[in-house]
Amino acid sequence: MDSTATTRQEAAQRGRAGVSPRVVLEARSLRKVYAVAAQPLTVLADINLSLAEAEIVAIVAPSGAGKSTLLHLLAALDTPTTGTVYFDAKPIEAMDDAALANFRNRAVGFVWQRHHLLPDFSAAENVALPLLVRGERLDAALRQAHQWLAEVGLSPRADHRAGELSGGEQQRVAIARALVTGPSVLLADEPTGDLDEQNAVAVFELIERLHRAHRLTSLIATHNLALAARCDRVMSLEHGVLRPAGPALQGGAVRSRIIPGGEAS
Repeated sequence: MDSTATTRQEAAQRGRAGVSPRVVLEARSLRKVYAVAAQPLTVLADINLSLAEAEIVAIVAPSGAGKSTLLHLLAALDTPTTGTVYFDAKPIEAMDDAALANFRNRAVGFVWQRHHLLPDFSAAENVALPLLVRGERLDAALRQAHQWLAEVGLSPRADHRAGELSGGEQQRVAIARALVTGPSVLLADEPTGDLDEQNAVAVFELIERLHRAHRLTSLIATHNLALAARCDRVMSLEHGVLRPAGPALQGGAVRSRIIPGGEAS
């Protein structure tokens, strides 16, 4: 049984038991407006989104639609003009600086389109960095880094410099780095956007496997309609408005429409 079917079966079982899924991350009435030249630029307009525990959701949008901005707001890497983000029903805007830093380091793992690895550091050292930032000992951090590199299939490359790795390998290191701190939420911003078709599918399948194995709550922004359709839900973001995607994007209906370069027609 694939990860989507497993998640849906669990949801159905909770529904039959009369138990509502726990909402892990939620956005209410989010707006993001930038002051540009003579008039404001509204990037996000009244965004509402709830992510349930163990759910994997895709957001599809054209370039420049604001999906990166939305993920940054959810990860507390930016602040909304108005509206509130809740983590476990608590508003993150009420957190002090120390609590926000803890949220970013422990609650949320972030994967970027471009891996942002340090090229002269080894794969293991790159993965260990978030643990070192929060004060863990180097030996313990590297031990956990090696464990995560094994989980993403890169044990033989752990001591290679990041700059010596292929694009697909570098993105696997970035995924390990995002998850080494044990977050409950994974936010991925075009994680396959810079990869060829074969590597894009392999990285997405890795994300699916880790999502299931670690019971993550995952939100993936992607251009790739074929990969998006493998998620539990697909949302569309356009002109600053987030809404459920049409039936053609739900339930695997467009899986065959993948094209090289990680985008769909």
